[in-house]
Amino acid sequence: MRLLRSTDLALRVLMRLAVAEGTSPTTRDVAAAMEVPYTHAAKVVAELQHMGLLEARRGRGGGLSLTERGRTASVGAVVRSFEGDGDVVDCEGGAAPCPLSPACHLRGALRRAQEAFFASLDPLTIAEMVKNPTGPLLLTIGRGPGD
Repeated sequence: MRLLRSTDLALRVLMRLAVAEGTSPTTRDVAAAMEVPYTHAAKVVAELQHMGLLEARRGRGGGLSLTERGRTASVGAVVRSFEGDGDVVDCEGGAAPCPLSPACHLRGALRRAQEAFFASLDPLTIAEMVKNPTGPLLLTIGRGPGD
């Protein structure tokens, strides 16, 4: 299964904030460090803020910070929220509906696989994803207290 770019970015933003105690990167910092357009980062940050997973403060001394809810958020819940709960394949919609649809079991099998994928992510939290890094952290974004 391939994640949407917005899902990938949302997880990376949350993980970045989880390891960035004492810093408050801006949305522009996040966009630059992750090499994505500012508008994409802003949309993801707005959704994460709406979900209550991060706080975004404007103005001087502003920036992004992870909420406690964001730290303990289920990776599966975040992925579900950004990916949506739709079917993996569109058997009945689109310009050319599948003629095999009435006799096909593929859609059900893919749906079960999708649910298994989400279920495997449900017990994992954002904090757990960054608990024991396997290499050096490249924390090039954000402003520390003295920046």
